[in-house]
Amino acid sequence: MRSMFTTLASFVVVVIVTFGATGTSAQETTRNMQDEVAQSQKAAKVFHEIMSAPDQAIPKEILDDAECVAVFPEVVQAAFGIGGRGGRGVASCRTPQGWSAPAYFTLGGGSFGWQIGVEVTDMVMLFMNDEGMNSLLSSKVTLGAGASVAAGPVGRHAGVATDGKLNAQILSYSRSKGLFAGVALNGTVIESNNDEMRNAYGPGMTAKAVLKDAKAKALAGVLAFPEMLATHSVRK
Repeated sequence: MRSMFTTLASFVVVVIVTFGATGTSAQETTRNMQDEVAQSQKAAKVFHEIMSAPDQAIPKEILDDAECVAVFPEVVQAAFGIGGRGGRGVASCRTPQGWSAPAYFTLGGGSFGWQIGVEVTDMVMLFMNDEGMNSLLSSKVTLGAGASVAAGPVGRHAGVATDGKLNAQILSYSRSKGLFAGVALNGTVIESNNDEMRNAYGPGMTAKAVLKDAKAKALAGVLAFPEMLATHSVRK
């Protein structure tokens, strides 16, 4: 009888531990997904605010030509003798069915100088052609080295944009302290965020697979960014 009770007690402990671990895993997955949803929603909010600013938005003819759009909200730029920047963001590319589900990326880069301070900046990048899109689809790209990048034109100034800007693979912008303008991002590194891709889509899903498939499965909140892009630019 004692043996039977001992076996039963052991079984109960195993069940409790198993379900406890499962519950913890589910809670961790939910917490992670909340983060991915928040990233997409923040990117959507930043893009909408930029495009809604009178005479200070990305020109629509430029946006309509873009193959992919990436937004990195709240990138931290710091300079203490040696400068650097870092942040997280999302990107979406055009497919025959519309804008793809978002893929998750990190942005980083360094520079040398003697400025001192910290600044938080929203950054936007338009990938203008197949070469620019392919650089985004690779696992890692350095702007200016692996892909040509230029400061993008803003507002009514699009008509006087130089050929060099319009021929660049990537056009880049920044918004800081309310000012939105094109910015040079040579040396900046963009890399797929594998942890966030796994949290949002499951193991094995790559940024390339998501960006080339408009039907990639994603929670509704994760789709906030491509849905916002669709309100500003749709190809017929």
